[in-house]
Order: sequence, then structure tokens, then C-alpha cells
Amino acid sequence: MARNFKEAVEHRRTYYHITNSSPISDNEIKEIIAFAVKNVPSAFNSQSSRVVLLLGKNHKKFWDITKEALKAIVPAEAFEKTLAKINTSFDCGYGTILYFEDMAVVENLQKAFPTYKDNFPIWSQQTSAMHQFAIWTMLEDAGLGASLQHYNPLIDEMVQNEWKLDPNWKLIAQMPFGTPTEGPGGKEFDPMGERFLTFE
Repeated sequence: MARNFKEAVEHRRTYYHITNSSPISDNEIKEIIAFAVKNVPSAFNSQSSRVVLLLGKNHKKFWDITKEALKAIVPAEAFEKTLAKINTSFDCGYGTILYFEDMAVVENLQKAFPTYKDNFPIWSQQTSAMHQFAIWTMLEDAGLGASLQHYNPLIDEMVQNEWKLDPNWKLIAQMPFGTPTEGPGGKEFDPMGERFLTFE
């Protein structure tokens, strides 16, 4: 990690201007993801998160699927704008990370611990979010820019069929990434006093 933890968290931002290149090797990208999958915590140590890395033609195929799905539901007069955003912000990147939760794991925990049945789907989303944050932060620290997208559930079935994934895997989010060509832009922060309280 080039930065310390606090610096890395501070520098993690959303990048919409990325290219089909990477300052690190594919193996290094895989190592970042594997490190997060191994070490990010989960409630009851469920380890329910599943991550898929798409590179090369598979990255392109994913965004072709997404565009095809959107074309079927977006009005023609609005589709060109949608297409342009995907082409210039996501499809143009180096790769895409897909985040899933294994619902078979969640359902087994619901059966094993019925007292917490309603909580397990919530906790599942929380561990997915931690995986997303950890990977996103490490990618940025390595010189990559990324954003987080949510075209699910529109594309779920097509993605499952294309890559022959376990039907119990529920798609949560998509993260296109690549070498950034522009900064992330400004960011405003609400007053800390409205968001953080201390009682001593």
C-alpha cells in the first residue's frame, strides 16, 4: 500500500473517466481481490460474498449485455445518452468486478439461527459493501480509478447464463475500473455535527 490506511480511505473516489489500461499487472489485480475476499469480515463468519473479475473480451461482453438489456427498456430518445455514458465511463475501462452474495449460505444461516432470520439478508449486504469498499480502496491505491454501478436485477439472468454462475449467487453491484484520465471532481461534505455524535 503506497499510502497509509487513513490516506487510502480519503483518496478512494469515484472515477468516470477511465481507459483500457492498468498501471499494475493482472496478477496484482487478482491478488488485491483475493486478499479482500480472504480477509474482509462477515457476520457469523458466513463468507457469503462472491467476486468475479472480468478482463479483456469478458469485460467487453458484460457491457454489451448491459447495453442490450437497457435498449429493451429505455425509450429510444433517451437510449443514446445512456449508451454514451456506458461507452465513455464503463465499457472503455480495463476490467469489471462483479459482486455477488451466495443466497444459499444466507438461507442456511436463517435455518440454523431462526432468531436472526430477518437479519441475515441485511448482514449479507453489509459484508458485500465491505468487500466493495476494500477492493475499491486498494485498486485506487494501486493507481486505478473505479466506480460502483447497479444494473441488477435487469442483467442478472443474462450474466448468470453467460458465465455459467451458480444460480444461488445474487448480483449486488458492478465495478468498472481502469487508468483514470481525469480527477474525480469536487466533493461536498455535510457538517460533521449532523453525522457524528459523542456522549462522554
